[in-house]
Amino acid sequence: MMGQKDCTKMTVGGQAVIEGVMMRGPKYVATAVREPSGQISIKRSPVNSFGDKYPILKKPFLRGILSLAESLVIGMQSLSYSAKMAGEEEEDKLSDKDMAVTILVSLAAAVILFIVIPTAAAKFFPTDNPIYRNLGEGILRLLIFLLYIYAISRIKDIYRVFQYHGAEHKTIFAYEAGVPLLPENIKPFPRFHPRCGTSFLLIVMLVSIVAFAFLGWPDLLYRILSRIILLPVIAGISYEIIRLSARSDNRIIHLATLPGLWLQRLTTREPDCAMIEVAVKAVEAVLVEEKAETSEASNAASPSFVCPADNN
Repeated sequence: MMGQKDCTKMTVGGQAVIEGVMMRGPKYVATAVREPSGQISIKRSPVNSFGDKYPILKKPFLRGILSLAESLVIGMQSLSYSAKMAGEEEEDKLSDKDMAVTILVSLAAAVILFIVIPTAAAKFFPTDNPIYRNLGEGILRLLIFLLYIYAISRIKDIYRVFQYHGAEHKTIFAYEAGVPLLPENIKPFPRFHPRCGTSFLLIVMLVSIVAFAFLGWPDLLYRILSRIILLPVIAGISYEIIRLSARSDNRIIHLATLPGLWLQRLTTREPDCAMIEVAVKAVEAVLVEEKAETSEASNAASPSFVCPADNN
C-alpha cells in the first residue's frame, strides 16, 4: 500500500541528469551520479535562493519566475557535474567552457525551434484574423514540442535519463508517503508526478496559446521578442497552476493536470534498482538537516539499501 503524502515533510523536487539524479530541498541541493566504476558520487551544496534574501520574490507569480530561473541554473550545474562524473575516459569529460558553449547552443536552438519557427510559419495560415493566426502559432508550437519529446524519447542515451527520471519520481513519492527508502517500498509507486517539470512545460505551452492570442499581428521581430519577453509572465502563471493542483482536490483542477501526467509516459521510464539507489542517495543528501532534527533518525541506524540480485 502506497500511503498518503505527509504534509509535515519538507518539499523535495528533482531532475534526472546523466547517469544520475539531482534532488533539491528548501536548504540543500544534491546530485548523485553513478560513475563508470559503479561507485556513486554525490555533490551537495546549499540552495542560497534569492527568495531568502528578498522575500517579495516568494509572492505569487514572482515565485514562479524565480523558481524557473533558479531551476535552470541549478539544473545546468547538475548536468555539468553529471557529465564530468559519468565520462568513462578523461577525454570524454566536458570542461566548464565546453558545458557553457553547450548550454548557449541549446538555448539558441530552443528559441529557434519553439519560438522563431512557429511564429514565422504562422503567416502562411489561410486567415488574416490575428487571433486565429496566434492561436494557430500556439498549436503549431505545441505540436513541435510534442514531436520533439517523442523523438528524443527514442534515443538510447535519453532513454536512460528518462529511467532516472522515473527513479526520481518514485523516490519522491516514497519520501512523501513516509515509508523507508528501500527498493521494495519505492518500486510500487507511480512514475508520474504532478509537480514534474514535464507537466510544467506543457502548461506553459497551453497558457501561452491563450496569452499570445490577443497580442495582434505586428512584424516578425516584434512577435519573436514579445514571446521571449513574456515568457517569465507565462512561467509565473503556470507555476501557480502547478502549485494549486498539488494542493487541491478539486476535480476540474485535477483534470487540467492530466495531460501533463499523460506526457510523462514519454519522459519517464521504469527504472532498475541501481537507478533507484542513486535517487535515494540524492534525496538522503538533502534530508541531512531534517534527519538531524529528528531524534529517532539521528539515533537509529538506517536500513541498508540492497538491490535484489536479479535486478542488478
